Amino acid sequence: MDFLGSFEYCLATVSQSLWGWPLIFTFIGIGAFATIALNFVQFRYFIASWKYVLMPGKAAETAQSGAVMSPLQAFINALGSSTGNGSIAGMATAVYAGGPGAAFWILVAGLVALVLRFCEVYLATYVIGKHTYGEAKGGPMVYLSLLPGGKILPYIFTVLMLFYGLASGNAMQVNAIGLGAYSTWAIAPIITACVLVAFIAYVMVGGAERILAISDKLVPFKVAFFFITFLIVLIYHYANIIPALQLIFASAFTPQALTGAAAGFTMQQAIRNGFARSLNANEAGLGSAGIFFGASGTKQPMRTSIMSMLSAFISTYLVCFVVALTVVASGVWDNGLCSIALTVSAFNTVFGTYGGWLVTFAAAMFGLGCLVSFSLVARESWKFLTNGRWIWLFNIIYCLVTFGGTLAKVDMIWNMNDVVNGLLLLINLYAIIWLMPAIRRGVVHFNKTGQE
Repeated sequence: MDFLGSFEYCLATVSQSLWGWPLIFTFIGIGAFATIALNFVQFRYFIASWKYVLMPGKAAETAQSGAVMSPLQAFINALGSSTGNGSIAGMATAVYAGGPGAAFWILVAGLVALVLRFCEVYLATYVIGKHTYGEAKGGPMVYLSLLPGGKILPYIFTVLMLFYGLASGNAMQVNAIGLGAYSTWAIAPIITACVLVAFIAYVMVGGAERILAISDKLVPFKVAFFFITFLIVLIYHYANIIPALQLIFASAFTPQALTGAAAGFTMQQAIRNGFARSLNANEAGLGSAGIFFGASGTKQPMRTSIMSMLSAFISTYLVCFVVALTVVASGVWDNGLCSIALTVSAFNTVFGTYGGWLVTFAAAMFGLGCLVSFSLVARESWKFLTNGRWIWLFNIIYCLVTFGGTLAKVDMIWNMNDVVNGLLLLINLYAIIWLMPAIRRGVVHFNKTGQE
């Protein structure tokens, strides 16, 4: 076995081990603990989260003095980064690897994702005006500095987040666009790479202001296009929706009827793929949303945190689960295809050969939106690590990754993402548990008074 093959094997082994029962139970356990400790905040303020987004008010629409973005722009970018090709390709991969039952565990992961999104954004905004750490005035880098081990944790987190931004937010997205353009329209990857580099170079040269301006327009468009196209497929297969839901719920637990280690492994595969792919898509508990909202300078941590939960809800329930349900309801889930090819086959049942066109266009829109939003995450991580220096060098690196990612073979990218995601999740779960008293005080006070 060559070095690359050995590395890929080791990576897959680490990924399987990391996303085993211990991490899954830790994720569910801390999520359940946070739900109870915070008085079921994701249910209590679910309607309010819609209100704060649809009717945000001046405080949410306006960036504070010296802030990178407003809380509403932070929401849009958090939604933009969590609705990438990790949704279109990742959910199909989850169903391929874990069966229809993986879709059920996407729903379970969503309940935990909402409360974890609330916690990470609360901590990211609660520290604004109270603590700083290096270049950071808010966000995960600041609240991680308050923990035991706080001198090194912010740097470990930021290095992982920079890699995540370059790999998942950039390379994975442009690779999916390149492959889709080649398979659908026979556009050579080198041409796609050049176009994408020109686009992202234009975005990056304009700085944070241009990144936000483009993201504000691109994210709502791509989400609307997603809902329209996937809704058409589900309506076409309306008679299969109830049987598909029954199969999803039954498949989540049928391995219990088996015996021995095979049962545990089969069920773990469904749970693992549902959780891992869902978290890769919605990013709840990983800290990326904390970077967005931490850069908003807001002095309203409760309202901002409640608003942020909606991005995780849309990503998990209205995007991830809808993709999985579409794959199952269309009857193609067990045809042997994987990733975006499986999503295309679901669309082909309705649109014929044009199904690939629609999925490719959706993947391009999702990828571009994620590429733009994550440029801000990676940029803020770079600024923290370099004390705000050499932004020009970061712009070059981001463009080079865009070019190379479009052309490269990224078969191992999912395992790499799972490893990085798992480490980011562990760091943030540690922070949430340690700082839970501060989060609870804020929630209890808001419940009683309605004031921050």
